[in-house]
Amino acid sequence: MTTPQTRMSVGHALRDMRIITRRNLLRFLRMPQLLVFATIQPVMFLLLFNFVFGGAITFGFGGADGGDYINFLIPGILVQTVVFGATNTTVGLTEDLAGGVIDRFRSLPMARSAVMGGRTIADLVRSALVQSLMLIVGVIIGFQAASWPGLLLGLILALLFGFSVSWFFAALGLTVRNPEAAQGASFFLVFPFVFASSVFVPTQTMPDWLALFAEHQPVTILTNTVRKLSFPDVPIAGGDSVESLVLRSALWIVGLIVVFGWLSVRQYKKVVA
Repeated sequence: MTTPQTRMSVGHALRDMRIITRRNLLRFLRMPQLLVFATIQPVMFLLLFNFVFGGAITFGFGGADGGDYINFLIPGILVQTVVFGATNTTVGLTEDLAGGVIDRFRSLPMARSAVMGGRTIADLVRSALVQSLMLIVGVIIGFQAASWPGLLLGLILALLFGFSVSWFFAALGLTVRNPEAAQGASFFLVFPFVFASSVFVPTQTMPDWLALFAEHQPVTILTNTVRKLSFPDVPIAGGDSVESLVLRSALWIVGLIVVFGWLSVRQYKKVVA
């Protein structure tokens, strides 16, 4: 028998959200392999793309010594890291559904929003840790931002973008409900946006039909924003100013949170009904 839902105060909901966030973060401590593998993959991407393609892709981005591909690559890798990290929201929610954890939460006098908010916030914290490690590795292998305060602002925007994408994957997980199917679906959706973007190469090197998509999709816009904030004097494809890029990034972040936040909460209500 489940406990009837009552109207919760904002303070009650925030307290429940903090408890669920702590529960999800403790899971990373109890299963450190989750954090280890989440860290190894983006580091491998960084090292492979830098050392495999770095010698071939040299176009004067923020450096004069020929080793400047790392300066182009790091902003894109940081955005890619938070996007890939957001897929953990899908897997985590579907595992909780399959394991009956959501049913246990439903029987407790707790705010329904706490389950969704706690999951996405925990994934945001994990992404921040992984992103920090990526930046350290990047500096070790030669990355040097022209504006470190700008890079910091770019990191914050990237994390907020990852948080907004987490709500999309929350809605996906609550729709699919199966962990294996959710993982496959999330990567199927992520890969076109990450690889058909400016993360690894300039969009002007792509065929016209692909460049049209790549230049206007959110991963490219966030990547270009982080690059422009990190290297204010380096021109970005499309000629957008830093103010324009920040505004477009903010609109994507707010739009994703509003639309998929509402959809995921709506879908969660159906699941626990």
